Formats: sequence, structure tokens, C-alpha cells
Amino acid sequence: MPALYLSHGAPPLADDALWPGQLAAWSAGLPRPKAILMVSAHWEEAPLALGATETVPLVYDFWGFPEHYYQVRYAAPGAPELADSVRKLLRAPGIPVQDVPDRGLDHGAYVPLVEMYPEADIPVLQVSMPTLDPQKLMDIGRRLAPLRDEGVLIIGSGFFTHNLAALRQGGIPSWSVEFDDWGQRALDAGDVDGLLDFAHKSPAGALAHPRTEHFAPLFVTMGVAEAGASGGVGVQRSVIDGFWMGLAKRSVQFG
Repeated sequence: MPALYLSHGAPPLADDALWPGQLAAWSAGLPRPKAILMVSAHWEEAPLALGATETVPLVYDFWGFPEHYYQVRYAAPGAPELADSVRKLLRAPGIPVQDVPDRGLDHGAYVPLVEMYPEADIPVLQVSMPTLDPQKLMDIGRRLAPLRDEGVLIIGSGFFTHNLAALRQGGIPSWSVEFDDWGQRALDAGDVDGLLDFAHKSPAGALAHPRTEHFAPLFVTMGVAEAGASGGVGVQRSVIDGFWMGLAKRSVQFG
């Protein structure tokens, strides 16, 4: 299976004229996953936590939106076998893992899945990010990489630029364009070191990511991809680019 990093949008993504179709077309071109492992910007918890594996609820982790966004349902089956595999892959090297059985899919997970797999018939497991350290997240991805050979689609879900000031300013801020351009070039060049040190190496990094949780899932995906590549992070391509309300929605497929 390939590994994905996608910019997940907010609940109004479903009303966008372009984005839902882009996500649907992307998933249509992928092999059908046996299960999906989601790493979302909206779940930080240490030690690394595994969410619900039986009935998988949704977490409406947003405020002030119209009521119909709170009525969205996505009744995907749980993935207890995948959870067992994740425990084995991560616990063996000594990374502590905990279970949070009542933690469902937050909007970073279910909003894109509704568009990509609307039948909700593929088992889904969400895991937390136990840190925002790029190196540590990439190492977690490396350890999870064998799941690709079992037909598991691993998705890191964030936003390529994420400063909510852009939503208030209107237009596309220069810092969002500059960071997106730099990020694309770094990915195309396989500049893993530059991406890991994006806070210092990128232009406008502090403005593009005042807090780095929306860029962080990329490093899990990069780790997954690196483990299966002969050098760097292997073949990647931007499947979605452009901007939404001033934020770069670049989304990338590895492999």
C-alpha cells in the first residue's frame, strides 16, 4: 500500500466545490485497503494511544459550526486485529502503548474518510501522536511500515500550512505560498533533513505553523515511506495542491 499525508480541512470541506471530488478521485486510484490507520493532528496523547477498536464513535471536536456538521455519521467498523499489530510493532522496541477504548475518530480522521470511503465499510483505527518531535514521529512511522505489506493504508492527516489568522485575513498570505513552495521543492528533492528541521530551514515556518501539530503527521508518513525505500523516502507526488481559505492544502502520496 502507499502511504499518504493529506490536508484534512474543516467540517465545511464537504461543501467545497472542488475538494471532495479530489479526495474521492484519489481513493478511487488506490488499491482497496484491508484497514486504515489514521494519525491526526487533533489527537496528541502520550504514551501513544490506540483509539476505539469495536464500535468507533466520532469526536465532534469543533465549536460554533452549523448544526448539520454535528449530524455527520461515519459508522466504520473497528480494527482490533490492526490494533494488535500496532501494539506488537511498537511495544517490542520499548515504546509504551496505551488503549483508550472510548476515543473515536476526530474531524481530522473522519472528515476526509467520508469523502474517500463514503461506504464506511473499511475497518479504521486512529492512534495518537505522543510527541511533536519530527525525528521521533518518523521513527514511529518506520516501525509501523510493515503494515503496508498487510494491506493497511496509513494516513497522516494535518494541513500543509496552518495558521488560523489566514482565515480572518482573506486572500492567500505570502507566508502560506512561500512555505508551500519550499515544502514542495523539499519533497521533490527528497530533502529529509530539511523537512525534519523545517522550523529553521523553511521560509516563514513560524507563520505557516505557529504550532506544529498539523505538519507533524507528515513525519509519520515519511517514516513509513522511508522504511520501504532504497534511499530517502522513495517516490512521492503531490496529489492535491492549491489553497483553501489561505491555507495550503498540499496532500502527498508516497509509493
